[in-house]
Amino acid sequence: MTADTVGGVWNYTLELVRALAPFKTEVALATMGAPLSEEQRRQADDIDNLTIYESTYKLEWMENAWEDVEEAGQWLLKLKDEVQPDLVHLNGMVHGALDFGVPKLVVVHSCVLSWWKAVKDEEAPKEWNKYKEMVTNGLQSANMVVAPTQAMLHQAEQLYGPFQHSSVVYNGRGQHGFQFGKKEPFVFSMGRVWDEAKNISMLAHIASDLQWPVYIAGDAKHPATGKEVELENVHFLGQLSEKEVSDLLSRASIYALPAKYEPFGLTILEAAMSGCALVVGKTDSQAEIWGNAAKYVDPNNADELRDTINNLIEDEFARNIMAMRAIKRSHGYTADPMGQDYDHIYRQLLKQAVTV
Repeated sequence: MTADTVGGVWNYTLELVRALAPFKTEVALATMGAPLSEEQRRQADDIDNLTIYESTYKLEWMENAWEDVEEAGQWLLKLKDEVQPDLVHLNGMVHGALDFGVPKLVVVHSCVLSWWKAVKDEEAPKEWNKYKEMVTNGLQSANMVVAPTQAMLHQAEQLYGPFQHSSVVYNGRGQHGFQFGKKEPFVFSMGRVWDEAKNISMLAHIASDLQWPVYIAGDAKHPATGKEVELENVHFLGQLSEKEVSDLLSRASIYALPAKYEPFGLTILEAAMSGCALVVGKTDSQAEIWGNAAKYVDPNNADELRDTINNLIEDEFARNIMAMRAIKRSHGYTADPMGQDYDHIYRQLLKQAVTV
């Protein structure tokens, strides 16, 4: 399996590896993007069915990445010879074109072209043509393409299809890591602050007009450019440990992420499991996941975001109803069903490989 270390894919990967343990699945994980942090290393050490193979090759969405992507491909093929896997599960798309000699599953967690359309409201510029070509090749070469929502799969098919086979497997989190604590009067948000898609700066912009303080956690420094985002009017906490995040979520009354683009949104799921009332950007994927268990806002309308949060602050009854709906809905996105779904797909792919 491959994973990058700079985004939500890391948490998804560890959760999946844990969920695959009951099926006696051993995972050799090839990491890329950045060195593992101490926290990430500690998390990985706690998982018995996981062996890490570390690298720092650039990811396919980073600038001037193609030389690294090619070298990473050679490294993955060597690793395949060493590990001798039954199946390859790729969480990046371009390497789906490599000839591993075993079934290949590729997950579309997100992509630059759909990100660009959602965030910039225009087609990605022509310097991304090579990316499109490489991703199309990777996805069309895969025996199975998986997406975390129907909405993301539909976008991927339109941009890069047709695929040999495809399926939707919703991401999941283990509920044991999150608890409903005594709620306090503050708004919380977290994520890659540097990513325009998360739209966290809009929350910071309206924070001074809210009746409660706003706390934001996450990485403000862009991994490729090193540029740091400055946030006004909020308590910025930087990057926190899993335990610190869990503690804050258990106490936060409202979780707000007015994202313009969020193909799944693990942080929103974690907030729901912790009993926060959810305020999220109105996108097809979020409506698919949360139904009536979240308040939706136009990600381009700061006034709507401000009014929606203030209405929840003023109306404790409505806030409690939304929190209860979020908890109930989150029960559908736990780690166990995710593990079962992937195990089922793996077994299908292995069976097909035997009969070919």
